[in-house]
Amino acid sequence: MTTNTLTNYGSSLAQAPSVREPLHAPVAHLIRGGVIEGIHYGSVVVLAADGSVELQIGDIEAAFYPRSALKPVQAVALLRAGLPLDGDLLALTAASHSGEERHLAGTRRILELAGLTEGELRNVTDLPFDPVVREDWIRTGRLPSRLAQNCSGKHAAMLYTAHLNGWSLDDYLDPAHPLQQAIAEIVEDLTGQGIAQVAVDGCGAPLFSVSLHGLARAAARITTAPPGTPEAQVADAMREHAEMVSGSGRDVAALMRAVPGLLTKDGFEGVQVAALPDGRAVAVKIADGADRARVPVTAAALARAGVNPAALAEFAGAPLLGGGEVVGSIRPARALEPLTAPTP
Repeated sequence: MTTNTLTNYGSSLAQAPSVREPLHAPVAHLIRGGVIEGIHYGSVVVLAADGSVELQIGDIEAAFYPRSALKPVQAVALLRAGLPLDGDLLALTAASHSGEERHLAGTRRILELAGLTEGELRNVTDLPFDPVVREDWIRTGRLPSRLAQNCSGKHAAMLYTAHLNGWSLDDYLDPAHPLQQAIAEIVEDLTGQGIAQVAVDGCGAPLFSVSLHGLARAAARITTAPPGTPEAQVADAMREHAEMVSGSGRDVAALMRAVPGLLTKDGFEGVQVAALPDGRAVAVKIADGADRARVPVTAAALARAGVNPAALAEFAGAPLLGGGEVVGSIRPARALEPLTAPTP
């Protein structure tokens, strides 16, 4: 599949974001011994509860790829298309999992409910994402598999949805497939804008390009949706089963545990989105894809949105060491500092 421009998925939404070189700005400084040793560029958007832009740094309107941060939106689309999952299996549908046994077992359960097998998955083969789990696989001679790849829950749920609708299974990753057309329609619906381009994500699924602003807007719409809607079902499942969304010791699960009501999802290449039940939302893109900047910048953006900084203290970033001693830190841009007293 080649990269294509998507001009229309049957919607009358706002124009697709511009495909251009993003005008990123400094979002974090690497401070060693009081000297700026490095600078991470990127873009950040903070939305107020009413949906207005409270803060923007860099370029929040250029087209970009949300990567796995778009999975909650994809999960909503699958529910709207008839996927009958809830609880931990729905959380796994929106996961970039670590490859722990619970993740593999959950993916098998989704396939079994559909009457399908691992052999019908079309995601790439891989070893588990978690380093400890991966080392154990290698040590015991286990080989890469589609089940272990971190997007297998999403792919199993895609297959289940296609099966329920009587759609073909072999080509469920084709962007022209009815399943992917249905997903693209909901991406446009929740982001409030057209899709700029489609490419291929690391797992093999279509990857839809929107803006950082659109991604934050979609997350806010998911967390503020009325109870019982597909959006609310996804948010509830992800928050209740945070470890299924990521894994033991992962920052995504820890962040949802630390901030009551928070929904958050990361994506490769330094992407993160987070939203609260009242509609406050943030989205982050680190230009160089660095995880060491993604987490502290996301935490700072949440504090800027009014989350109590005390709840975010553990996400300030790993200290910089010199000779085994702490000699510096990653410091988010001053523009991300809270303006008012934190909201409990």
